[in-house]
Amino acid sequence: MSSPADPTWLRPLGTTGLTVSALTLGGGPLGSMPGLFGRDVPADEAVELVLRTFDSPVRTIDTSNGYSDGESERRIGTAIARAGGLPDDMVVITKVDPRDGDYSAERVRQSVRESKERLGLDTLPLVHLHDPENFAFEEMSAPGGAVEALVALRESGEVGSIGLAGGPIPEMQRYLTLGVFDAVLVHNRWTLVDRSAGPLIAQARELGIPLINAAVYGSGILADPSVKRYAYRPASPAILAAVDAMVAVCTRYGTDIATAALQFSLRDRDAATTVVGMSRPSRLETTLAAASASLPEEIWDELEEHVPSAEHWLEPPAE
Repeated sequence: MSSPADPTWLRPLGTTGLTVSALTLGGGPLGSMPGLFGRDVPADEAVELVLRTFDSPVRTIDTSNGYSDGESERRIGTAIARAGGLPDDMVVITKVDPRDGDYSAERVRQSVRESKERLGLDTLPLVHLHDPENFAFEEMSAPGGAVEALVALRESGEVGSIGLAGGPIPEMQRYLTLGVFDAVLVHNRWTLVDRSAGPLIAQARELGIPLINAAVYGSGILADPSVKRYAYRPASPAILAAVDAMVAVCTRYGTDIATAALQFSLRDRDAATTVVGMSRPSRLETTLAAASASLPEEIWDELEEHVPSAEHWLEPPAE
């Protein structure tokens, strides 16, 4: 387990030259997406959360061009301006996104320009190709396509490194085989109750590409079991049963499932950093407290006994 007091709290992100903290502030909720995250987030709360992050052990922020049509980036940019600039040791990661069905090379370049303007940054240290699975791989990876445009932005120095961020594992694996990405982000697929990302993680390890693990609360249920949703959809009976059993295990050990869900990722040596979406300033302190909580080693074996079988994961392994 890695806590702010641990020497491994700050670590290199593969060969990108970037240093990240074990915990990353996830900017999805910052722009206010009540349909996904359950509440409308006022701009002043979002800006305050980012400003508090600047003064915390968390040194990494993850956002995206498309989060709330750019509002997440705008609010982060407002906080950067109010702070008089981004602290030297902070890393802001963003993503390129399509617009109106357009994921062309020009759209990739425009997405980067928009992100720089909103964030107020001249250079973006790491930019992911976001959710490419919604478009034809053959078009995205073709000469003159989105992937080539992102590579060219890295080669020209307009962005520092490039990554891949998405969900469906087989499609993510196809993109990694292109051999051009410096990092990979996966969400909802490496958690207490879902291990769909196993093949992708093994591939990234073999390629020497660092893993960024996001949505470790499964979009809610592993933070608050009353939510009854996993990965933005109603949780299956198998997931609900697993969560109930894990809650009982955590209670016996004097902790809660949210702490265990976070530490499941923090203690994983394959996860360079763990992205946790937050919308309230107070969440920063509670999340850091969960990261620092001491859990006995035995809890992990007991929790593992209740992981749903593979057919209940978001993406069961291929036969």
